[in-house]
Amino acid sequence: MYLLLCPCIKNPELRARGITHQNDLDVFYQVLLRCKTFKIPIKMLPCAETIFLGPNHEPGHFIGRLDSPDFSNLISKLEDKIRDEWKNEGLPYAIIGVDSSPVCGVRYTWYGSVNGSDAKIPGRGFFLQRFPEILAYDVFEAACWKVYLAAPLFSEAECDFNRKLADIISGYAMQVHLPQDCGDSEHSRTISIQKEIFEKNLQAIDNADIVVAVIDGADADSGTSWEMGYAFAQRKKIISLRTDFRHVGYNERVNLMLEQSSVVVNDISSLIQALPCPIPIRPFRDM
Repeated sequence: MYLLLCPCIKNPELRARGITHQNDLDVFYQVLLRCKTFKIPIKMLPCAETIFLGPNHEPGHFIGRLDSPDFSNLISKLEDKIRDEWKNEGLPYAIIGVDSSPVCGVRYTWYGSVNGSDAKIPGRGFFLQRFPEILAYDVFEAACWKVYLAAPLFSEAECDFNRKLADIISGYAMQVHLPQDCGDSEHSRTISIQKEIFEKNLQAIDNADIVVAVIDGADADSGTSWEMGYAFAQRKKIISLRTDFRHVGYNERVNLMLEQSSVVVNDISSLIQALPCPIPIRPFRDM
């Protein structure tokens, strides 16, 4: 298994002049770090836009710059070369593209306005459209790989479930912080140890891209609820796992403040699907 990356993720200088900011560079770095951490092989797509327009080119839409037979012919040649390589190397698991790019956009692309329409349209860029059979994720999705697992941890059964869940999530190239591994499961904690654990977990939430929260039970664990609220205030993605079939109300599976601040799923398979960019280095097998 390998990933096929837009070349500007590794070499931002290929991008159009003036469009790359520090948050872009940070995200590019995180994607490369994720691949390095989990030993995921990567290959780079050719940069069709730079090949056609030259280095240090001006930014712009697809219309008026790239909507020409010459560019279409270039794309066809590059596609043929890539598909020939796939015959020997196999298909990539996914392509990591860059949204807004008229060539390598994933969820939307700068196409250009037609008769007053929005210049940004949904769908893949002109190059990525050639590979509809391959999954594609935006680079910002692929950069979300640090997970904080918020869950009750006061019994052996709870701790065992948390370890199992953390192991499953890490099987999708996700780095998981498990609070019980930093001493947050001892009943005899002094005030100084409590403060140390609090600050350590707070920093872990700050550093996380995603919070996965276990909210089983008649009432969700208070510590888990606090962690969810803190993460929501920081605009982090929150996924709540509730395997408990009980509902707290006619239209509510759980407390509405928790439900409205997160994506609620009912099983582990649905949790995996809710992750921004799950890369199956060790896929979960539901027994």
